[in-house]
Amino acid sequence: MHNIKKIVKIMTKKSLLISLILVAFVGIIITVVLFIFSYKPTQTPETDETGSSQQGINEVVSANNRFAFDLFSQLNKSDKGNIFYSPYSIFTALATTYEGARMQTADEIKSVFHFPENNILRPNSAAIYNHINKKDKPYKLNTGNALWVQKNYKLLDKYLSTVEKYYGGKVANLDFSEKAEKSRQTINAFIEGKTANRIKDLIPAGFLDASTKLVLTNAIYFKGTWVWEFDKADTREEDFMTTPTNAVKTPMMYLENDKAKFSYADVGDLQILELPYKGNDISMLILLPTENLNAIEPSLTIEKLKVWKNQMKEEKLDSIYLPKFKFDTKYYMAKTLSNMGMPSAFDNADFSGINGYRDLFIDEVIHQAFIEVDEKGTEAAGATTVSMQDYVALPRTVFNANHPFLFVIQEKETGNILFLGRVSDPTK
Repeated sequence: MHNIKKIVKIMTKKSLLISLILVAFVGIIITVVLFIFSYKPTQTPETDETGSSQQGINEVVSANNRFAFDLFSQLNKSDKGNIFYSPYSIFTALATTYEGARMQTADEIKSVFHFPENNILRPNSAAIYNHINKKDKPYKLNTGNALWVQKNYKLLDKYLSTVEKYYGGKVANLDFSEKAEKSRQTINAFIEGKTANRIKDLIPAGFLDASTKLVLTNAIYFKGTWVWEFDKADTREEDFMTTPTNAVKTPMMYLENDKAKFSYADVGDLQILELPYKGNDISMLILLPTENLNAIEPSLTIEKLKVWKNQMKEEKLDSIYLPKFKFDTKYYMAKTLSNMGMPSAFDNADFSGINGYRDLFIDEVIHQAFIEVDEKGTEAAGATTVSMQDYVALPRTVFNANHPFLFVIQEKETGNILFLGRVSDPTK
């Protein structure tokens, strides 16, 4: 009996020792993760919006929205399928890059993104960022920026402080030279954490190498529930006309509610409908052409959208039909942005405001996005990385989105476009 007690006592001590070692190990792992990441994906830092104003916010929102439609026009030239992206994510990632651009490079980026002067851009970008990340809201919406720098590669203190102060972009050091794959996995893990695992493998394998010196990232995530939800029992397989002569079967949601009023307008060749999410801060605008998208896409500008929105008023609709859809998109945007008017950023660049030298250029801008729309609401995510190296006519009260349409997810108060897309075929 004495020997048995002795054995139990020894085993208890060993178990306790093993437990302590495991706790210490977990603590080390957590410390390493926190050290590698510039901040926890769930704890977005605040920015300094001192000096912001409603007029300034409107200027930055206008710039973002103008870029949103400029980019759509560019993508539409070569892509006739589904389109979806977050202009805000791309806009913000390039704003942090722009902070280090000089001379012609800066002028070109400013022109493409319609950036206002820095005294307007900085504090009001900060105000928009803080508003997106506000707490205690009946929906999920967050965004964040980060800078991933090659270890021992020196960036200017002024650049780093500006990006952190106004964009919340904190720095993490990685080793692209010796541990490129591990660095890629670290950045991708951070983006996954910021987007509820909806954006995976933003940076593809083999993309980073010893020539990579700086990677700038932005992520945005949204999940909201409709104020007026669709009943799943009413969803039916219906025809969606991908062209005037071709149809695909798709789950079509249906809403009929005598109590509900929606902001709506019929402007002749277009119906425009606003579907709000709970909280009434965020909404989806659906632009449904009477016949086909070719009737409205050539004239799709921020000015035209304002004209259409000004004609909207609260109205009861007999019924609303909207397809369920879910898809991912990914864009490699170096050529697109170059064609839009900023070629020098990718060749003969001047980003001396980042490190004091003209040895950096943008290698690639990658944007990835996800969207799912169902009876309950919408989930959407987008992420952008900038890698830099050294050198038919319907009754007025029926809204039937059974053919290609455009949609915008916006902040209602400011009109800031967070996501923009086109549904050409909801089954793809």
